[in-house]
Amino acid sequence: MFSRDSRHAAELTGRLYQAEVHGSLDFSESTSGLFIVSVADDALISVIRELVLPDDATIVHTSGSQPLTILQDSAATGMGVLYPLQTFSKDKKIDWKAVPLFVEAGDDRTQALLMELAAEISPRVYPMQSEQRLALHVAGVFASNFSNYMLTVAADILRAQLLSFDYLKPLIVETINKAMVLGPEEGQSGPARRGDLEILDRHLEFLQEDAKIAEIYRLISQQIIDHYHTTE
Repeated sequence: MFSRDSRHAAELTGRLYQAEVHGSLDFSESTSGLFIVSVADDALISVIRELVLPDDATIVHTSGSQPLTILQDSAATGMGVLYPLQTFSKDKKIDWKAVPLFVEAGDDRTQALLMELAAEISPRVYPMQSEQRLALHVAGVFASNFSNYMLTVAADILRAQLLSFDYLKPLIVETINKAMVLGPEEGQSGPARRGDLEILDRHLEFLQEDAKIAEIYRLISQQIIDHYHTTE
């Protein structure tokens, strides 16, 4: 196992069976047949170009946005993608049985290998092409990353008034549960959904000291109004 920070590699290998830290990207003498490149998207190309693999190796990346073809610069005989649709944090354990894994490969042998490997990790395994995976990743950014930032904004607004974020937790849970049961479109509520312009104006007035957050509020509210009140 190789990492730019050897301490990170050492920490991870300590949790794995028969794993050891490798000091460089030269794996030409390795007896392994499958190499998984799990790095930031902007580092993927440079790592692939520096990676030295043994004969008949298979290389896999785990990116949601990068296509399968990005692996063409490697010397591997097989290439594929094993993409887990989940958000990861170092100190938060994940139930892998609930994580969907999406597989793409350049040939049938690699496809079969990755489908079998993925099935050992999660029962939710699906073949998916690069363009579909990109759409899934974009949707995930809206559903997870953007939603989480909105929670950060909400927490900041409350903190400025010496209010606890805990007050919002039941609302957050109910919002997600309702989206799961009814679907997000049916579950939408709030002043923009109702077209309550008076409340929207009051909220914007409250936010006037932070122009950037006020603009986010205005843009999203307008998107909701346009979606629901121009199609009804």
